[in-house]
Amino acid sequence: MNPRYRVTLTEQERQELETLTKTAKTNAKRFLYARSLLLCDAGPQGPAWTVADTAEAMGVTPRTIEHLKKRFVEEGLAAALDRRQPEKPPRGVTFDGAFEARLIALACSEAPEGRRRWTIRLLAEKAVELKLAQSVSHMTIQRLLKKTNLNLTSESIGKFRRKRVPHS
Repeated sequence: MNPRYRVTLTEQERQELETLTKTAKTNAKRFLYARSLLLCDAGPQGPAWTVADTAEAMGVTPRTIEHLKKRFVEEGLAAALDRRQPEKPPRGVTFDGAFEARLIALACSEAPEGRRRWTIRLLAEKAVELKLAQSVSHMTIQRLLKKTNLNLTSESIGKFRRKRVPHS
């Protein structure tokens, strides 16, 4: 089976990779990728190891080596050694600590008229109604309450019922 991507290093690229693998200030991923490219080098000075042998020697999967070779061939040495920047920025925080505090205060308050206690869905609807958030899913409410170890039973929110002790 012919290799899908053939790594052929120039003398300058080879020297740069060897320098990376011999200095103590190279991070682990860069070292791993640099060493793997050196082993996969099919040029006149390279050992031209197979993907499977390289993967086994480096302790990674063959797919990792294939992806590395593809990045090297298509995008160059710098792209192969460094992590790719994400195309989309990470999502911002939708519900901060202030939202959580207001939600917990709401959960600890008296239940709405006609109800014995708050439910997750009622809390989600009330949070939107009070404009604590533009929209909120009941699962988000559930996760926030679970994170704070708060469940909606009457014992957990400070409303203990006293047991009547019979007088003798």
